[in-house]
Amino acid sequence: MKARLPQGFNTPGAANLQQLARQAQKMQEQMEAITAELEEKEYTAAAGGDAVKAIVTGKMEVKAVEIKPEVIDPEDAEMLGDLVTAAVNEALRAAAREKEERMSAVSGGMGIPGVM
Repeated sequence: MKARLPQGFNTPGAANLQQLARQAQKMQEQMEAITAELEEKEYTAAAGGDAVKAIVTGKMEVKAVEIKPEVIDPEDAEMLGDLVTAAVNEALRAAAREKEERMSAVSGGMGIPGVM
C-alpha cells in the first residue's frame, strides 16, 4: 500500500514554508557568527578630552579604564567618577550600536526578539 500525504501538503505553500524555514536557519547561523565576531572586539571611548578612556568588549564587559594622573583630584572625586561613567557608557553604546546595525543588516530590519 502506498503512503499518502495529507491533502494540501504537497502544494506550493508547503514548499514556500520549507524555503522560509531554510532562510530562517541561515539567518540564525549568520547572526550567531556575527555575535561571536563582535564578542571578540573591543570598543574604546573617552571623556574629558581623553582624560579618561574606557575599553569594553563586545560582550558588554568593561575591560579597562585608563585615567590620566593629572585629572585625579582628591578634592573632586565626583568629577572623576562622572568622567569614568561617561566614558564607559559611550563605549558600551558603541558596542551595542554596531551589534544592532550588523544584526539589522542580516535580518532585513525585522524586529526579532532576543537578538538585541
